[in-house]
Amino acid sequence: MASLNKVVLIGRLGRDPEVITMENGSQKMNVTLATSERFHDRSGNWQEQTEWHTVVAWNNIAADIAEHRRNYCKGDLLYVEGRLRTRQYVDKQGITRYVTEVVADKMMSLSNQRQGQSPSAMYQPASSELTENQGQNEESSPLPF
Repeated sequence: MASLNKVVLIGRLGRDPEVITMENGSQKMNVTLATSERFHDRSGNWQEQTEWHTVVAWNNIAADIAEHRRNYCKGDLLYVEGRLRTRQYVDKQGITRYVTEVVADKMMSLSNQRQGQSPSAMYQPASSELTENQGQNEESSPLPF
């Protein structure tokens, strides 16, 4: 039987993205993303529950962020598509810890336009996302969802 590991999130950035360059030259982006759910409790009062997700992206997306071809800032509404990955490490006290992260394949800002930013800058695909829309005018390119 086939399996599927896919995550789609829409949430707000908890901090500005951080890009680090590894010794081998590859780049990794780290950020936190908050997703919230509102619901009525038993007494009819609105409650809000927020989940925090660690999102990482490699190479093309990380390079776009590092070179400011994508400008994501704390508080921006972001669409993230990727897969879950759990890794383990041993902390300073010798305790094995587990971390579950979303490894992003696609990221797109859904925030309102910032002052001075053109409409076409709202969606800037990573180099790997440029496929059938290459050569088309950016304003006429369809969104990926």
